[in-house]
Amino acid sequence: MTPDSREPGAEGEPGLEDRLRRIDEIVAALDSDALGLDQALALFEEGVVHVGRARAILAAAELKVEELVGPDGEERRDRTPSERDPGPGEDA
Repeated sequence: MTPDSREPGAEGEPGLEDRLRRIDEIVAALDSDALGLDQALALFEEGVVHVGRARAILAAAELKVEELVGPDGEERRDRTPSERDPGPGEDA
């Protein structure tokens, strides 16, 4: 299992890659026409849960990226005192 396949702090909870893999399996099974209605509905319901959780994982990752680089793609970091603009009465 890859480090990215499980979410941090979510013991036993599938990560994004595992959910996407399962969604692919579900789609293939639903496309096969070999399932009865009850089986197809159960798989569809499972797929909806996986899609919703995958979206939440991606949204959390997007927020983390914005924290690191900002919404406009510029790197965000705290500047050290030597990098700050000089204050009033300070030399540049």
